[in-house]
Amino acid sequence: MPIIVQKYGGSSVADVTKIRQVAEKVVASKRQGNQLVVVVSAMGKTTDGLVRLAEEAAGAGKEAPRRELDMLLTTGERVSMSLLSIAITSLGEEAISFTGSQSGILTNDRHFDARIIEVRPYRIEDELARGRIVIVAGYQGMSYKREITTLGRGGSDTTAVAMAAALNAERCEIYSDVDGIYSGDPRVVDGARHLPEIGLGMLQEMSEAGAKVLNAQAVGWARSAKIAIHARRTSDDWARHGADEARQTVASEGCDTKGMRAVAGFDRVVSLTLPSQARDAFSIYAATAGLGVIDYASYAESVRVTLPLLNVPNWNEVREYLRSIGAQIREGLALVSVVGDGLNGGEAIRNFDDAIRAVGVKRLQTTAGPLRIGALVAGEDLTLTQRALHDAFVK
Repeated sequence: MPIIVQKYGGSSVADVTKIRQVAEKVVASKRQGNQLVVVVSAMGKTTDGLVRLAEEAAGAGKEAPRRELDMLLTTGERVSMSLLSIAITSLGEEAISFTGSQSGILTNDRHFDARIIEVRPYRIEDELARGRIVIVAGYQGMSYKREITTLGRGGSDTTAVAMAAALNAERCEIYSDVDGIYSGDPRVVDGARHLPEIGLGMLQEMSEAGAKVLNAQAVGWARSAKIAIHARRTSDDWARHGADEARQTVASEGCDTKGMRAVAGFDRVVSLTLPSQARDAFSIYAATAGLGVIDYASYAESVRVTLPLLNVPNWNEVREYLRSIGAQIREGLALVSVVGDGLNGGEAIRNFDDAIRAVGVKRLQTTAGPLRIGALVAGEDLTLTQRALHDAFVK
């Protein structure tokens, strides 16, 4: 029996009614002759609510310790996994739920944005052999110091793909409220194109540029393990109708992405300019604090860095340190990028600049590489800029 790993995001398990609907889908897939491992996120906006509780408990101007934040946030997925296991059992199939640590997910010792080192799925393999459906709490693991850790925003994707790799699964199915991957965020960009297939390399570039499709670390795991990812909409009845009546995006290493383009955006970005003598101090601190740098340019007299704040819960503390080493900080920014094939020529850069200029948006800087051209703009200009670049490069 093939092993399939399914992942359901927060919107798919937002309430008990939706959890029962997911249970029905899982049971139907099991009865088609598959072994099922199901990774779940916290219900709805539970994680955001827990973060707000931590902020209230810490008090104004102070930040919760990362370790305690991880202890708090991992409770969200435990609720989802238990409820789904109960719902599946009520439908006549045996199910068992495991936390990240019980599943054998080992991470480094970073809190809030840990990286998976290894997956030891022995208990999961035992339960699959007994014919059970295994429910795994996404977004979490255990460090080699036996501390509970979380994997950063979107970390449930990473849990699912890493588990699929460890189990040598046939595929990893990612379910959400969108029927696959688009050339732009369909909630922002009118006319965003559905992409039936996409290469994992381009998908990783999109994720690292801010596209809210899949966690970049998850795509990295898929590339190294050669795992195909099927991005689907939860409400589509795949067990009954399959691809004949439902759309999806298949992401794999073998996909030809020639000529394919997409637009992505990051909000909550800061720009740093540091004196050259602070170069080593910043590099050491960024590695220790787990800062996810997007763009880095080193010159004789200065260093320029683009830093997203998605996985930086202690920004006040980080800001204070950066100022202490002489950093000039500009906040309230966004990074908007075009990702795809054939972007390393002068004509593509000129078209990029012209599209932004045409809608009256001011750029702070532009960066370019073989698969991406990006620009820093004011946060309030993110949506307008994404639409303009999509019209210029995709439509």
